[in-house]
Amino acid sequence: MAASTTPRPKPAEPGANPALAPLAALQSAFPVGVAYSGGADSTALLHAAAQRWPGQVHALHVHHGLQPAADGFVRHCEQACARLGLPLHVRRVDARHAPGESPEDAARLARYRALADSAQRAGLAAVLLAQQADDQVETLLLALSRGAGLPGLAAMPERFERHGVVFLRPLLAVSGAALREWLDAAALAYLRDPSNEDIRYTRNRIRRHVLPALDGAFTSWRETFARSARHAAQGQQLLSELAVQDLAAMGGAPALRDLQALSRARQANLLRHWLRHGHGTAATAAQLDELLDQVASCTTRGHRLRIRVGAGHVLRDGPRLHFEAG
Repeated sequence: MAASTTPRPKPAEPGANPALAPLAALQSAFPVGVAYSGGADSTALLHAAAQRWPGQVHALHVHHGLQPAADGFVRHCEQACARLGLPLHVRRVDARHAPGESPEDAARLARYRALADSAQRAGLAAVLLAQQADDQVETLLLALSRGAGLPGLAAMPERFERHGVVFLRPLLAVSGAALREWLDAAALAYLRDPSNEDIRYTRNRIRRHVLPALDGAFTSWRETFARSARHAAQGQQLLSELAVQDLAAMGGAPALRDLQALSRARQANLLRHWLRHGHGTAATAAQLDELLDQVASCTTRGHRLRIRVGAGHVLRDGPRLHFEAG
């Protein structure tokens, strides 16, 4: 990111920061951290949080080391936090991706680990993330492009826990344009990330080509797409609750005979939940179909089962299924 240096006319008197209203309804203990990159969205969120909760806000910055300008990003954040009188915690991480790993996924995972560690060291009750309505739509469109199920179509949750830390996204109903308009009216500088212009990344192609087309075709697409994501999240919550009940009825591990008594869709729901929450992995659609076929075929004691699924293998262990990592 590079600091915005475009000359601006004398700013109009700014109205209320659009990030303020969502914070009024936020349920959180204190103090809180704001994941602060220095970009527009996190700048608006940091200012809103500092105004809403004086003395209860810390800024958390992750230095990814992926761009030569990263040290300059830190200096910008230091200066901004000094003006606001906020403590800033900077963590340096190695966000380089391994062979075959997505660069975006590697950077995201490193960022969450660093934010969680900073929050725990500072004794923070939660970390606020600045993803906004456009980011939510981009996430939904990415999920659709990959043929995702309900967990993907639910897009980004407003609240989740990772590495023992609560993360909150209060801006998912606020447009990025509204945040930038307020910042410009208030004459507040923010950073611009040049990597956002790199159309090798699918999310950037969506931002550049798809969102403008949606603007031209639909008047309320941010709201309607977000509503669809919420519906998907509600549906996924019900499926998760059903999987918990089904798995508990089997004693905590999939039992072949009990599985076979369920519909194929309900079997798939239970197995996805068992793999994701019990073993931290996920099956591809082809792997899950093969596993369901094998479950249906296990009608004799001598039928063996061993299938590659996610990050390991599912195998038969007597009357039950067992997951073996690696």
